[in-house]
Amino acid sequence: MIEIKNVNLSFDDNVVFHNFSTEIPFDGVTAVRGPSGEGKTSLFRMLLGLQKPDSGTISGLEGKKASVVFQEDRLLPWASALENVALVSDLVTAEAALTALGLKDSLHLLPKELSGGMRRRVAIARALAYGGDVLFLDEPFTGLDEDNKRLVADEVLKTGVPVLVITHEDSEAGLFGNFREITV
Repeated sequence: MIEIKNVNLSFDDNVVFHNFSTEIPFDGVTAVRGPSGEGKTSLFRMLLGLQKPDSGTISGLEGKKASVVFQEDRLLPWASALENVALVSDLVTAEAALTALGLKDSLHLLPKELSGGMRRRVAIARALAYGGDVLFLDEPFTGLDEDNKRLVADEVLKTGVPVLVITHEDSEAGLFGNFREITV
């Protein structure tokens, strides 16, 4: 169980969280929902330890290895798709992850040679190849058509690890089947 207790977070005069508390079971899929600018990515950043809350506590992720897909693809421009994924795994695992996401014929292409949806799938393949204990997905379906959204959701579910996903679309959350929702 991930426990968030009385968390406060502000950026200058902008209060993002005020005494925010919730519990997130450490299994299945949890969709983090809310309007743009309401703190979903800030919540992920705090859960990942990339942002400290002003006050309050977050527990339940100690000793856990997190795989992350950020809003931006964060690919190395000088590295091929395969090399980008192999940064966090071995070549065999990297190739398998890329192939599972429909990129077998694009292994040696640079990010600038890939479409936006292909770059997104490379970023997702990297998170899957890393093999974390929990998977954080921040708007994972950006730039993907419906078939690739389903493909990505299926591959994510095959990991069997807890998934926290930020999405604005009910249909995208529904791709994961049964999910619980928290609102920020």
